[in-house]
Amino acid sequence: LSERQYWGSDLQLPEIPFEEIIYNDESAYKWLCILKKVGIVLLTGAATRQGELVKLGHRIGFLRLTFYGPTWQVQDKADANNVAYTTGKLCFHTDYPVLQHPPGVQFLHCIKQTAAGGESEVVDGFHVANKLKKQNPEAYQILSSTAVDYTDVGVDYCDFAVQCKQRIIDVDSRGQAVRINYNNATRDTVFDIPAEKVRPFYAALKEFDDLLNSAEHKFTYKLKPGDVVTFDNWRVLHGRQSYQSGSEVTRHLEGAYADWDVVMSRLRLLRKRVLNRD
Repeated sequence: LSERQYWGSDLQLPEIPFEEIIYNDESAYKWLCILKKVGIVLLTGAATRQGELVKLGHRIGFLRLTFYGPTWQVQDKADANNVAYTTGKLCFHTDYPVLQHPPGVQFLHCIKQTAAGGESEVVDGFHVANKLKKQNPEAYQILSSTAVDYTDVGVDYCDFAVQCKQRIIDVDSRGQAVRINYNNATRDTVFDIPAEKVRPFYAALKEFDDLLNSAEHKFTYKLKPGDVVTFDNWRVLHGRQSYQSGSEVTRHLEGAYADWDVVMSRLRLLRKRVLNRD
């Protein structure tokens, strides 16, 4: 499990039937192993109604409650309090860097899909971080050492006003990336670093962002109704192409989060079950 499989635009998106995950221990174990190694797995054939992610939460233990609720609906809303609730393009980002401990895993269930546009995009943040480290060690050092302010204020599941400092690239004691914290939609206007470090920071961030958006690194796909994409929110940055708004909701995803502690606990339990049967 310590060995990651890095990928770019050549990603062969792993797929497993949703029902197998729910009812078969071997399939559930396979899902979580691939999720840990590759960072993303597509579950297919879920019912096209709200509530399927609650089943997934029960399968691993429980979902992560956030200020957007235990689950949340991604669709075009007139009173949108989040850029995701519009029809516009979403640039690559990780969710919730504004929290001290961002959710480790994200689930997105496609209930309804627009005919044109709305394609999903993902990129392996660890793979890109490694590329940056090789081609520009100074830029990597800047992004892994500079604290960036994030903030989010609004009303959803409840009133909230949260603020946090995160490094764009969190690293371990060996300098290896262990979490990406990057979301321009919630990056604060406050940036309290010495003035002489501002330009080098933005130059480093631009180089990282250019790598994220390069054709060789990003993978584009389109969710079908019944698809549930599950991915590592600490590693995989995700985005969305724009789509046209209509008189009715044309695209509807339900989202939820889980913590890696919960996921890894379930993986270990499933491993014992599978090995004992063998």
